[in-house]
Amino acid sequence: MRKKNWDMIDRIYLDSAASTKTDPEVIEEMIPYFRELYAIPTSQFSHSFGIEVQDAIFGARKLIKEQIGASNEEEIVFTGSGTEANNLAIKGTAQANRSKGMHLITTKVEHLSVLESVRKLEKEGFEVTYLSVDGKGNIDIEELKRSIRTDTILITIQLGNHETGTVQDIEQIQEIVANTQAYLHVDSAVSFPYLPIDLRKTKIDLMTFSPHKFYGPKGIGVLFVREGTKIAKIIDGGFNENNLRAGTENTPAIIGAKKAFEIFKQEDVSRIKSLKDLLRSRIENEIKDVELNGALDNSLPHILNYTFKFVEGESIALRLDFEGIAVTTGSACYSKNLQASYILLAMGKSHEQAHGSIRFSLSKYNNEDEINLTVLKLKEIIEDLRKLSPLGKE
Repeated sequence: MRKKNWDMIDRIYLDSAASTKTDPEVIEEMIPYFRELYAIPTSQFSHSFGIEVQDAIFGARKLIKEQIGASNEEEIVFTGSGTEANNLAIKGTAQANRSKGMHLITTKVEHLSVLESVRKLEKEGFEVTYLSVDGKGNIDIEELKRSIRTDTILITIQLGNHETGTVQDIEQIQEIVANTQAYLHVDSAVSFPYLPIDLRKTKIDLMTFSPHKFYGPKGIGVLFVREGTKIAKIIDGGFNENNLRAGTENTPAIIGAKKAFEIFKQEDVSRIKSLKDLLRSRIENEIKDVELNGALDNSLPHILNYTFKFVEGESIALRLDFEGIAVTTGSACYSKNLQASYILLAMGKSHEQAHGSIRFSLSKYNNEDEINLTVLKLKEIIEDLRKLSPLGKE
């Protein structure tokens, strides 16, 4: 523990599953598309300014295609966010295939952009099966098999959970779905490229990517739509993105996304995983009455979630923020309803356990000194809050 360096630490950001710092290389790549190459790509039919921008966007599609193993550039669809990509994948596929069936399958622990999309479809007459999860956040493969019907048209299951880091067995899931008429959508917004993918070796039909989760810009999402997948656009007003999304392309963000895909280094993942292991070891060895939420081994390398018994997660997060340390609580105070985490409740946690949870999520910009200082402050805060808590033991 190198305490002598702590005075140099100003603020510590451990909320990278929400969003990451944009890499300077990404920003540099984007700048010309604000200053010089500012035409819209559809103006390619009118002048050379538009042609230059259209060529740049095609280059972005080509690089991303190669990075994820897509077959052609038209399988890459740019959206305004990962949330929009999920909406397009789910609503667009459901609407385009409703003549084949009105049944969808998802899980109880998906991102809200998935859950709210299927709930909207329920109001339109679709039927949705919500798969349960075990105490670590994994679905029951046998329940999935039992839930698939002849009228099931879409199954949407995340790769890794954004709150606990639990990774689903997508390889087994896709083999099951491949024997049905249903399309398989995988939300990898928080997982890729921490878990790399080669879509040439999968049977996944649609996949969501979110570049601002891996050092790219905000305001851009990427949806892979395998050739032959029947999908309808959900935003009208133009013929952009192979007629799947109306609206002017966000060229700077597309170029930034391309750069984020291009420069991500898997060696950074190993270092992040070592920081996660350090954080886990110190928390479990130095703080009493803590409980890991999620899987220990089969989990994302940058997410760690703990319940600190007898205290509120919101109080912990606020006190850490006062110390300059950013984390997220399982108590959904950010949505102004103070509800416990629906994900932890689905995993069988009590309301008290869910309210006492904290998510730590790391990036390539973190280091050991930050982890050690975080644990030091966390220990002090937990001890203090437990003294004040009517449930506390100390």
